[in-house]
Amino acid sequence: MKKWIVLLCSLGLLLAGCANGQDTAKKDQNTKKNEKITVVLDWTANTNHTGLYVAQEKGYFKEEGLDVEIIMPGETGADQLVASGKADYGVSYQESITQARVQGVPLVSIAAVIQHNTSGFASPAEKNIKSPKDFAGKTYGGWGAPVEKSVISSLMNQEDANVEDVSIVNIGDADFFTAVKRDIDFAWIYYGWTGIEAELRGEKINMIYLTDYSENLDYYTPVLATNEEKLETNPEQAKKFLSAVSKGYKYAIENPDQAADILIKAAPDLDPELVKKSQEWLASRYQDDAPRWGEQKQEVWENYANWMYENKLLEKQLDAEKAFTNEYLPK
Repeated sequence: MKKWIVLLCSLGLLLAGCANGQDTAKKDQNTKKNEKITVVLDWTANTNHTGLYVAQEKGYFKEEGLDVEIIMPGETGADQLVASGKADYGVSYQESITQARVQGVPLVSIAAVIQHNTSGFASPAEKNIKSPKDFAGKTYGGWGAPVEKSVISSLMNQEDANVEDVSIVNIGDADFFTAVKRDIDFAWIYYGWTGIEAELRGEKINMIYLTDYSENLDYYTPVLATNEEKLETNPEQAKKFLSAVSKGYKYAIENPDQAADILIKAAPDLDPELVKKSQEWLASRYQDDAPRWGEQKQEVWENYANWMYENKLLEKQLDAEKAFTNEYLPK
């Protein structure tokens, strides 16, 4: 009897040890699966970001073993947070990454959110600004970046007009509709948001798209970015992240109305009607003519960088191959 008791006790301890071992293994496995990462936006939540919120809401990040927190940039800015490693991924722009790379900042674009540049110069229809030559004698409201004057000049030169005839003022993040009624004649906007808002307001605007005047200005804006160290030390995480995000944007492409509801839920302060209309407009433009969402072309990076260099916006030429990659996108 004593032998049996000892044997049963030993067996019980063995089974308990196995169970504890399995629990520990499961815990370790779950810890590895739920890898915490942060994604910083470039601005307040809008339809450029819908795929991120869809991936979070639909569980695509969790399916990849990621615990993702989407955060606002604050005063520091998305690029700075990502470059310094204080955020894992961020929403950025080809323009800023081009400048950062030339200055030695190791940012890398890993996916194009929208395939073609949907931005341009907008003005109320009554201002009668229908082409770049009409900028002459008018006031432009911008955010104080040197690239603004160069872009305006580049467009005006094609119509033998002079950028010096334009008054350029800094309005920061002032509301477009308020500014054009009070302080300025035209501004640089994304049609997918501010242009759609004009439609909903019933305010007629004239739009001069950059891509109508130069293929060099058909750059990727916005993009998703990370830093070189992240790609070198944890390439699998980048692949998992983009796998989930790609599903998010694919869902937004195929289901714009439901995707809009997800964004509205995540950012309830947004105007639901604007989100719905904007999402519908952007749905076909996320991937557009690319073979897959997020893919980037080297010539697009080279064209814009060459344009910036020619306009003395860069100190030296960009090594385009290092500024972007398609390597981490789903095959």
